[in-house]
Amino acid sequence: MKNDQIVAKNALYITLLIGSYFLLCKYLGVADNPYLRFLNLAFVFFGVQNAIKESVLKNEETSYINNLGIGIRTAVIAVLLSITGVIFYIELMNPNFLAVMNNSFLIGGNLSLAEVVITLLIEGMASSVISAFTIMQLYKNPEKIKIKA
Repeated sequence: MKNDQIVAKNALYITLLIGSYFLLCKYLGVADNPYLRFLNLAFVFFGVQNAIKESVLKNEETSYINNLGIGIRTAVIAVLLSITGVIFYIELMNPNFLAVMNNSFLIGGNLSLAEVVITLLIEGMASSVISAFTIMQLYKNPEKIKIKA
């Protein structure tokens, strides 16, 4: 499987998990709880781990830098797609959600939609890099992984 396919598949998977989770929280009436946003990081970790694992096992990629790049690209694309979903949701479906986001301790303040997007982008990029570097600790020696697989 090509690297771009691995990245795209897992980025879409992360985005769908985050979107589904948000809709479930909305349905349950807890979408305004900022603490529940921390679970998004678990979805990012899961998708990045899956992308790197596919690269190591299916493509037999052993380069630390290449696999790290796959992890970071997967998370970054998922973050960009998720932010696009947030913009769509606020602009077209629920403009009041911007106030909910502004009242959370994670963003705080009276920010415009553009400022919230920049905040989410910075937060997302940081989690992308951190998750890829963290997951790569499991795959930095792929020869051991292949024995277990």
